[in-house]
Amino acid sequence: MKQWRVSGGAGLDHLQLVEVPVPEPGPREVLVRLGAAALNYRDLLTIKGGYGSRQLKELVPLSDGAGTVEALGPGVTRFGVGDRVTANFFQSWIGGPPSEARLAGNLGGMLEGTLTEYRVFHEDGLVATPPHLSDAEAASLTCAGLTAWSAVVTQGRVQPGETVLVQGTGGVSLFALQFARMAGARIIATSSSEEKLARLRQLGADETINYRTTPDWGKVARGMAGGLGVDHVVEVGGAGTLNQSIRAVRVGGTISMIGVLAGPAEGDLAIPLVVMQNIRLQGVTVGSRDQMEAMCRAIARLGVRPVIDRIFPFAEAKDAFAHMAAGRHFGKVAIALRDD
Repeated sequence: MKQWRVSGGAGLDHLQLVEVPVPEPGPREVLVRLGAAALNYRDLLTIKGGYGSRQLKELVPLSDGAGTVEALGPGVTRFGVGDRVTANFFQSWIGGPPSEARLAGNLGGMLEGTLTEYRVFHEDGLVATPPHLSDAEAASLTCAGLTAWSAVVTQGRVQPGETVLVQGTGGVSLFALQFARMAGARIIATSSSEEKLARLRQLGADETINYRTTPDWGKVARGMAGGLGVDHVVEVGGAGTLNQSIRAVRVGGTISMIGVLAGPAEGDLAIPLVVMQNIRLQGVTVGSRDQMEAMCRAIARLGVRPVIDRIFPFAEAKDAFAHMAAGRHFGKVAIALRDD
């Protein structure tokens, strides 16, 4: 079989297509023929060797993958040959609150990833794929989908009629928009592109803000929420956008901290406002398998489809990374791992 592997250093120049034997499943393991993988901003950092000291120095990248069970090891009870499955990001986090042990096994970082034609998984590290989704759509659920679900539903507990602000048009933000709509929330969305803002409105955004032409978008968002501020911000920019999020959110509101896309902060962070307005800053790190199964049930029940920007052939994986790094995508960038 073929797989893409980072070896001999960091950077895309060290991402090589190699031939390796098809692995054999052991006790309670399943062999999955992967149909598609999907990219996250995290994967760009991983390729560069910048995702922490516990990242494998040589690895198959990507956390997101979906495919079909090809073979079973002894003692498998959760799946059968031919079942369609999707990988869970944290292979050891089945349920309950996060812990050091449960967060220790993330795909494409601490563990080998999904940019490979076949991969062995422990049966507990997989969920059944929603039947109406393609493998590329299902793969996008592993990291971005579950992160947004945790931010909006599991940890965020967004209620009907509340106002949610989402930033940009990447995978997490579009999933957050879709899940906030499912919850009956009012949605404000930001982007630097008028074309993308129009597409956000088509997806269900009630109000949109161009943050390039309106750099003080936090104040504008507060005004759109009746002058009191939004209930919840799904914060993917990090320090570079946090001050605007703090200005946008209401007294006692929540900011779900997810990404670092916007780089460092300009000037001092408005931490005194966090204290004075009793704002909850909430870190979100994907989620458990139980949460992913709940998300998949909701997606299947309501027929939700992830937004896929583009699917690259397996041989053009490096082009997929370059496309994502350019930042022009709307939704998820995926890679097809087989032709059929």
